[in-house]
Amino acid sequence: MKYYLVAGEASGDLHGANLIKALKELDPDAEFRFFGGDLMQAAGGTLVKHYADMAFMGFVEVILNLPVILKNLKQCKLDIKTWQPDVLILIDFPGFNLKIAAYAKSIGLNVNYYISPKVWAWNQKRVLKIKKIVDHLFCILPFEVEFYKTWGMNVDYVGNPLLDAIAAFKPDADFLQQYQLTGKKIIALLPGSRRQEISKLLPEMINVAGRFTDYQFVIAGAPSFDKGYYDQFLEDEDIPVLFNATYNLLSHAHAAIVASGTATLETALFNVPQVVVYKGNALTIAIARMVVKLEFISLVNLIMNKGVVKELIQEECTALKITEQLNLMVNDEAYRQNMLANYRELNERMGQPGASAKAAALIVKYALNK
Repeated sequence: MKYYLVAGEASGDLHGANLIKALKELDPDAEFRFFGGDLMQAAGGTLVKHYADMAFMGFVEVILNLPVILKNLKQCKLDIKTWQPDVLILIDFPGFNLKIAAYAKSIGLNVNYYISPKVWAWNQKRVLKIKKIVDHLFCILPFEVEFYKTWGMNVDYVGNPLLDAIAAFKPDADFLQQYQLTGKKIIALLPGSRRQEISKLLPEMINVAGRFTDYQFVIAGAPSFDKGYYDQFLEDEDIPVLFNATYNLLSHAHAAIVASGTATLETALFNVPQVVVYKGNALTIAIARMVVKLEFISLVNLIMNKGVVKELIQEECTALKITEQLNLMVNDEAYRQNMLANYRELNERMGQPGASAKAAALIVKYALNK
């Protein structure tokens, strides 16, 4: 069968790649075409557009980049119509993908949505639209099944694909030596994968580094950027930037400063104490605070439904505040052990690996029985 996938950011690329691998196991003759990234391309198929040209986050940022977004939507719709896939698989990225779902449904395609839109965060009535334009919805967070049920929508819970990615990870035995990181304990800096995230968060993170000279700070570089992009923030700071090595970095990190997003859950699953940070356009944040009705923003706290990790958002996201939290994580053993204990409970709630295989099996089953 022919599968068309649409992923618009780094996490979607990771999950899309694992899904492609699982689909190949079930359908050896499968053909793939997609909007995605390097990982999906490595898994096999034709990359139409890279997510680096698509990842705009925030109300204001979307408006400022509307011409580019509309151009991408037009290209995606035309490419789907021209290629005529048997199955369309949309991965997260709801602002873009719900529009693609509506279009695909209008031309009679089978629409699968993997990693359901976070409609539980705001404007929950969007579920009514999803019911009309999505044939099969696959959830990866435990509490989502009950949420959708309250709206009369049956969904499939497949577990979380991050567990698959982490289970498949094989640590590089030479990692520390290769990057000359053997002298001090490591503090991992994960400033996100989008330009606007990195530009606002990385300067604060770098400012913290000078206050912890007994530790080695290391930046996890986003694959859509090069070293030159990070150098403009580093100036004379001696902080390595490592690309395509985030899991190796987390497997050796003593603590981490992490941009809100999928990386917060990855960091917790690697048992690395962390402080979660986020800073965006002031107007975007003001609008979000009016419409988003959640107590937390990090996946760790949302899944646990309590404040396991400290979240420093917008005006609280300063080098001073981050320093205070990092100091607790590395110097207050009781604080550190409490966070790690909560991580163990989080691991239990997440369940076992296998989300990619479960989702792939259901996608093939539904496609054959449509």
